[in-house]
Amino acid sequence: MRAQSRLAGVALLALLAICIHVAHAQGYPTKPLRIILPFAGGTDAVGRLLAGKLSTALGQQVVPDPRVGATGNIGYLAASKAAPDGYTLLMGAVPVLTNPHVNPKVGYDPMRDFAPVALLATIPNVVVVHPSVPVKNLAELIRLARASPGKIAYGSGGVGSANHLAAEFMQSLAKIKFTHVPYKSATFGLAGAMSGEVDMVIVVVSSAVSYIKAGRMRPIVVLDTRRNGSIADVPTSAEAGMAELVAVNWYAVLVPAGTPPAIIERLNAESVKAMSAPDMRERFAALGGEPQTASPEQTAAFLRSEYERWGKVIRESGLEMEP
Repeated sequence: MRAQSRLAGVALLALLAICIHVAHAQGYPTKPLRIILPFAGGTDAVGRLLAGKLSTALGQQVVPDPRVGATGNIGYLAASKAAPDGYTLLMGAVPVLTNPHVNPKVGYDPMRDFAPVALLATIPNVVVVHPSVPVKNLAELIRLARASPGKIAYGSGGVGSANHLAAEFMQSLAKIKFTHVPYKSATFGLAGAMSGEVDMVIVVVSSAVSYIKAGRMRPIVVLDTRRNGSIADVPTSAEAGMAELVAVNWYAVLVPAGTPPAIIERLNAESVKAMSAPDMRERFAALGGEPQTASPEQTAAFLRSEYERWGKVIRESGLEMEP
């Protein structure tokens, strides 16, 4: 009887916890929210666009909270330690998954410390070279790199950045060697390529398209499974003969692990609605990106796949970074 009483007590406590979570979610939100933005550039821009839409939909202000620095780790760590009550959101991008592979001492585990809400958008990367570099396609670039290992220098946003990892991935697949020149950001890396300081850079299409059209940079290949509308004449990596070479920037909303499922579902529904709005689709089309409408479960599966894929790339490259 005592055992039965204990079991009944445990069941009652579990039921009460569920009721509290449901009641909390039904009244949610009752105060302003914040969305942590760990990077300037695309992460910041997408986060602020979403914050405006969510503020209207939720009836509470969603305040952008820039926490920039340490390849995003300042923002990621702050979000991982926030209360799981639905009032702290995180704008996640590729580094939230790759940083722990590069530096195990970052202080958070992306698969354990965050709960996925929604995959918002994807924007593919494009390989571009300075017009003086004597290559016009991926085959010629690989041939030149094999003939003169280390001769081709590429810029990146720093060790462990998304475009650095994309270049490491290319080298691993093609069995070639570039020289890495890290900059403070991908924007500075692109500027270095345009000035001739480096020969090549891998950046999101939105950053390079105007320079490509002006003839200041030559596009080589889009690192995606299909062509991009803003530079439709540039072939994909598969069309160029390297189907595995896919490196797409993405943006996703995450919350601290333990956030009530009902709140996650509410945030997902409003995020999907926001990204489906015609004005948002137009904005992302202009950037060469594509809005997504993923569920929390689909987002989780996508993040798990990216975590494992980039972990393999990092391990094979031997990339390490000091804390």
